[in-house]
Amino acid sequence: MSEDTNVAKEKIASVIDRVENLQIDREVINEDIRQVFKEAKDVGLDPTILRKLIALRKMDADDRREQAALLESYAAALQMDLF
Repeated sequence: MSEDTNVAKEKIASVIDRVENLQIDREVINEDIRQVFKEAKDVGLDPTILRKLIALRKMDADDRREQAALLESYAAALQMDLF
């Protein structure tokens, strides 16, 4: 087996190990997030609304305004009161 083949095998194994470790970390983090939402629900907060707020905070302000305007427009077309 050539030295290049050994290096390639080592690189492949390293990448796979790193990805697998990150996947384990992600599972732990996802469980932690679920626990936080459970705690929020236990004190009377609505996890669905919290998730929506988190998603909105990730958005650019202009994108939030555009989305709100579209929601209002679509609701008006259906003769729905939003609030």
